[in-house]
Amino acid sequence: MTPKIGFVGLGRMGANMARRLKDCGLTVSAVYDLHTAAADALAAELGALACHSLTEVTAASEVIITVVTDDQAMRAIFAATGDTLLKGAEGRTFINCATVSPAVHLEVEAAAEKAGAHALEGCMASSITQARDGSLYLMLGGKPQVFESMRPVLEKLSTNMRYVGASGEAAKVKALVNMVMNSNTAALAEGLGLASSLGLDLGMIREVFSQTGAASRVLVTDGEDMQNRDHSCYFSASHAAKDSGIALALAHAAGLHLPVAVATKAQYDQMVALGLGELDKSGVAELTFPGRGPASP
Repeated sequence: MTPKIGFVGLGRMGANMARRLKDCGLTVSAVYDLHTAAADALAAELGALACHSLTEVTAASEVIITVVTDDQAMRAIFAATGDTLLKGAEGRTFINCATVSPAVHLEVEAAAEKAGAHALEGCMASSITQARDGSLYLMLGGKPQVFESMRPVLEKLSTNMRYVGASGEAAKVKALVNMVMNSNTAALAEGLGLASSLGLDLGMIREVFSQTGAASRVLVTDGEDMQNRDHSCYFSASHAAKDSGIALALAHAAGLHLPVAVATKAQYDQMVALGLGELDKSGVAELTFPGRGPASP
């Protein structure tokens, strides 16, 4: 018997994960988003209950998948009082997929257990297309028995997953993944921007990069988009800034100075300040290509 599954957070990732589970024959029982129109539309599409409170989601679901924006949003949905997922949560399992600070996952796990529920980190290292077709790469953190109990659901969302360890550990790994990805993206934008200023053919440069030490996954996903100024959002610049900040906070706590990560975060912070935060992270090229942005002569 498959569980009734609720979703909280219906942005690019959450909505497509819900669609995927529905396609797989699972019961998506309830959906919730601060933007009620998004919840109403997805509920009509999937035959789910459009909830206008968090308490309704918990009441209608046995497993609740959350995909919210940041630490503040995560703490809000698991608040101790008021409208909260924890009210009536006994026996429920929360799979929390947002990229938030490791400490917040520990707080949520403790609060869930106090309410008689379970919590699991489901950190994602993929994007919208993978959410829709069930090919996410997931990094899981929490109690092993909770992970095993959720495996049938997780396997519908993922073609590859890694159990990392106790709660908070997967969030550390995800922070490192995004820190390196963001730095690679910013470096690629500088390389292609310099190539453009030198009058080099960018198609040729991308091909040479792909066969040398300049190759990277980011070159595959973002290189052509940078060249063509196609910054349709799969992973936003504002999220890149936020996630780099999480990694830098971990570095500060460890007593490390990471100058490349600091410089990368500054680039994405600048995008946000310029009103470009909802562009894809590839939009960092707008800061480096000649004739495009503030770096232009």
